[in-house]
Amino acid sequence: MTRSPPPRREHDLVGELDIPADAYYGIHSARAVANFPISGETIGSYAELVEGLALVKQAAALANRDLGVLGPAEADAICRACEDIRAGHLHDQFVVDPIQGGAGTSTNMNANEVIANRALEKLGRSRGEYDRLHPIDHVNCSQSTNDVYPTAVRVALSLVTGRLLSALGLLGGEFDHKAVEFADVVKVGRTQLQDAVPMTLGQEFGAYGAMVAQNVRLLEERREALCEVNLGGTAVGTGLQAPPGYAESACRHLAELTGMPIVLAADLVEATQDVGPLVQLSSAVKVTALRLSKICNDLRLLSSGPRAGLEEITLPAVQAGSSMMPGKVNPVIPEVVNQIAFEVIGHDLTVTMAAEGGQLELNAFEPVIMRALYQAITHLEAGARVLAERCVSGITARRRHLSEMADHTVGVVTALNSRLGYSQTTELAREALATGRDVEELVEEHHLLQPEELDSLLEPRRVAGLEAPERPAPSSD
Repeated sequence: MTRSPPPRREHDLVGELDIPADAYYGIHSARAVANFPISGETIGSYAELVEGLALVKQAAALANRDLGVLGPAEADAICRACEDIRAGHLHDQFVVDPIQGGAGTSTNMNANEVIANRALEKLGRSRGEYDRLHPIDHVNCSQSTNDVYPTAVRVALSLVTGRLLSALGLLGGEFDHKAVEFADVVKVGRTQLQDAVPMTLGQEFGAYGAMVAQNVRLLEERREALCEVNLGGTAVGTGLQAPPGYAESACRHLAELTGMPIVLAADLVEATQDVGPLVQLSSAVKVTALRLSKICNDLRLLSSGPRAGLEEITLPAVQAGSSMMPGKVNPVIPEVVNQIAFEVIGHDLTVTMAAEGGQLELNAFEPVIMRALYQAITHLEAGARVLAERCVSGITARRRHLSEMADHTVGVVTALNSRLGYSQTTELAREALATGRDVEELVEEHHLLQPEELDSLLEPRRVAGLEAPERPAPSSD
């Protein structure tokens, strides 16, 4: 029977603790695991956050090497350890809960320990031989949690926002395709859920595409703001314990490693305590969720039926809708996006309250901001992608039904306002509703317009705004 190797003993200011021999994390991480059994998650499941931490630590090691603060061998080992983590290795060693006291200290210490022990192996040493390469003295050199964690969070959120932008691009493209496909499908527009003037189904879907495009532009602006970081400000923004030139060098290396336009904040004291860019990003994500939820409300209404609803479009049937009613198919994809939107709204409130709770030179609540924003963005990205691929791409129009409703709607009377006036068209609408007869039939019966003019005014494409009305020639007088 093979015996497990004995644990290694590590110590900190609280005392000593046995750490599993095969663990890359150390005593600070183990303390945090015991102190914060909150969400049942670990930061290792937030891949982009782990990647962001490795990127910041690698940039710091390169800056410290450039400035002669860290030896070439130590810097190289740290960088190679960071590259392993960026490649997806050792994420299971990031064991602390994302919700934690200490403004992210436990997360930073977890990163320091994993990187240090991996770097020790690169140097041919055993894990825990901190006299050769130390988690704090070397991996955390010239740094504080208070500049490492916020910078890593911004890098992580920029990465996941990029994925959301990709999904929104896919979704917007599907709406634009449907706008072209349905360009000739005239239907009844609705305001306050009542019949309004005719339009086309293509115009309706084109509006959805435009909403998504607006979201993309808004998120791109908010993502750009994440690139201003406080790296090098250390504890409160004064740069204590960082050598001259470190902040500029670390930011330059981080920009090169990430490919992002990383810049050093103009006022590091302000940047260390302010989470404004995260609040603005959260707001943009919420606006995006609200718009997608409104669109999904519309899709559910437009597809309601199939015999006793609006019955204007058909959504793809992706699963059976009832354990009791045979043949029932529900709009499950729009429904799941609605639910994601509700969750995003709740996460935005969490971000708002955590931002407001900051005090003096530091906001201690960035861990819950990170978790709320990360989940909001990643869930919305998944929802947008599913909506595009499993719903919008397969939507079909119920053309005959739409045409019949457009032919009989009272809303077309609005197109006669310019010739007959509001009072007379109101009477026409009232009579049509009372008798169930068509507006066109009543106009002809009352001899209000010549048939040719009536046909021109009520031509579907013109009523839908697709053809500009003819203007009378200017008078020669």
